[in-house]
Amino acid sequence: MKKVRVHVFIRGDVTGVGYRHWARINARELVLEGFVKNADTGLVEAVFEGEEEKVKEMIERCKKGPEVAWVEKVEVKWEIATGEFMDFEIKF
Repeated sequence: MKKVRVHVFIRGDVTGVGYRHWARINARELVLEGFVKNADTGLVEAVFEGEEEKVKEMIERCKKGPEVAWVEKVEVKWEIATGEFMDFEIKF
């Protein structure tokens, strides 16, 4: 099984609304590895690695986010998977 990797930037009302916690739950449900963190006000950054179909599903989920979030835009950059992650975590 070949892993793929995406680096995503989620813009909108996504900080202070539980987006990182929501992303960790969803990434672990899809058996993805990587991280999520607040990058700037109104910006969440995440890296997802795993099976291509599951990564694509996570991208779609990120476009909606948790109920209390408002996602304006999800910027996706496809990268080469490194296999550096063992789990999915929240970075502070």
